[in-house]
Amino acid sequence: MHHETFMRLALQQAQQALASNEFPVGAVIVAGNEPVAMGRRANSQSETANELDHAEIVALRDLLAHRPDIERQSLTIYSTMEPCLMCYSTLLLNGIRNFVYAYEDAMGGGTGLQLMGLTPLYQAMESEICILPNILRQESLTLFKAFFTSPENNYWQGSLLAEYTLAQP
Repeated sequence: MHHETFMRLALQQAQQALASNEFPVGAVIVAGNEPVAMGRRANSQSETANELDHAEIVALRDLLAHRPDIERQSLTIYSTMEPCLMCYSTLLLNGIRNFVYAYEDAMGGGTGLQLMGLTPLYQAMESEICILPNILRQESLTLFKAFFTSPENNYWQGSLLAEYTLAQP
C-alpha cells in the first residue's frame, strides 16, 4: 500500500478546507490503489455551521453517490485527523474496516472505542478492523496549528484540542 501517497491526497483536501477558513480535515477513500471518493470539512464556521459535514462523512456521501456498488469492507479511508466517534461508527456501519489517519484527535477521537463493550452488532466488527495512525502526522499538525493560530478561525478555539495542538513541537 502507498499510505503516504493517499494521505497526501487527504492533505490536499485539508489544505483546501483551510484555504476556505474551514477546519483542516481531509479524507480520501481508496479501493485497492485507486482513490474512489474524497471529502473535506465543510460548514465549521458559517451561518450554517454544523457537526455533520465532517470530511469522512462528505467522502462517504461521495462514495455512495458515485460508487454505491463497491465492496466496502476492502476499502481504506485516509483522514488527516483521527475520525471522531460519529465518523468512526458511521464508517463502520457502512462497511469500512480500514482506517489510516495522520493526527490524533486528543479531544474527540473515536478509534479507541472498545467495541467489545457495545452491542453484538459492533462486537462482531472488532476482529475485522485495522487502524494505522501517524501517517504524515507532522504535515497534518502544521495545518491544524495554522488553523488554531489564525484570528479568522474560531472553531474549537480554546478547546482541549486547540491547546493540545498548539503545545505540540
